[in-house]
Amino acid sequence: MTRHFAIGALFAVAALALALLAGPYRPAAVLGALGSCASGLLSLHLLERSARAPKPLQAALAVMAFMFLARIVLVAGSTVAVARTRASVPAFVVAFFVPYFLFTAIEGVSLSALDRRPGQSA
Repeated sequence: MTRHFAIGALFAVAALALALLAGPYRPAAVLGALGSCASGLLSLHLLERSARAPKPLQAALAVMAFMFLARIVLVAGSTVAVARTRASVPAFVVAFFVPYFLFTAIEGVSLSALDRRPGQSA
């Protein structure tokens, strides 16, 4: 486990703990935090694996693009589910996007930490 994944895991625990303290907005907040943290941790795990690829930077960029698209689908489907249950959509959105932006920052740092091998540019 890399330090980026460890930082992400600690952050996920904190985000989920805060979502559980959301009072009447708890169901929507927990759903948002779970979706964001799960996708963030999966992305960090895939970024770790991409570092062992023959072209690690290209593999890492492919992971980031795929996870971005997966998150779009995740947030759209979850927003519909939250709206249908008449839970708080703003609580879901905040609980999803605050961790999302922080996980994106961790992913960016992880991406910039990859070894840059000499050769053709990506």
